[in-house]
Formats: sequence, structure tokens, C-alpha cells
Amino acid sequence: MKKKWKELIIALAIPLAVGFIASRLTMDGFTAFESVNKPFLSPPAWLFPVAWTLLYLLMGYASFRVYDSVAPCEKKRQALVLYAIQLGFNFVWPLIFFNLEEYFFAFVWIIALWVLIFLTEKRFESIDKIAGYLLIPYLVWVAFAAYLNFGIWLLN
Repeated sequence: MKKKWKELIIALAIPLAVGFIASRLTMDGFTAFESVNKPFLSPPAWLFPVAWTLLYLLMGYASFRVYDSVAPCEKKRQALVLYAIQLGFNFVWPLIFFNLEEYFFAFVWIIALWVLIFLTEKRFESIDKIAGYLLIPYLVWVAFAAYLNFGIWLLN
């Protein structure tokens, strides 16, 4: 059981670390973001770190459930590789959006990210239904972020 706790902590720590590093790298860009024109339904700035922390925890737990499942090793490996790829896309998006202020390219990137999340959710669900369901809030949030990204591109 001790080993499972260690693996769970690692699974939770990976997406949290990705988010933390990305947030540190984009701090200056986020300050500039405060002055851009934003679309209707833009949430307050404090909501973003709260939402992302929760989403990273859900992602991490979902990945742990896949890792710990009884599915064939190759099926789990493929799902977790896809998960890692989407996590990489997740890491790069704020750099494009906040640091480079390339709003259109960031929009294209976030659409690719959404597709990767969708594919990951389907793979996870085929291994462990709950793991797949845990990624649904992430899909919804990234769709909302894509709306915000698109609106910011149009308005600025």
C-alpha cells in the first residue's frame, strides 16, 4: 500500500508542477493581460489559479487510476503517453498566450490542446470510466478558455 501512496503523490505532483512552472514563467505576461479587452463572461483573475489547481488534481488522480488499473500495460502506456503530450501542450499554451501575446496562434494551440484532452479522456475512459469522467471538467474549462482566447484575439 505504501508504494501506491507514493505513486498517487507523484501522479498528483506532475500536473501541479507543470502548472506551477508555467505560472512562474508567465507572471509578467499575466500582468499585461489585465489591461487587454476581454469578452463577455470573463471571470475574475482569482478564479484561474483556483480552477487550474483543481483541474490539475483531477488530472493527476485520473492518471493514477489509469496507471493503477488492471488494463494491459501497452494500453495504459499509450493512454499515459497521450496524457503526457496533452500536458506538454497545456504547459506551452500560457507561454504563447501570456508571454508572446500571440492570441491567434494561442487559439489554434488551445484547439489542438482540447482535441488532445478529448482523445486522452476517451483513452482513459476505455481503461477506467471514472478516470475518463475526471477529465470532463478539464475539457469544459479548456473549451471556455478557448472562447476567452478567441474573444481576446478578436477584441485586441
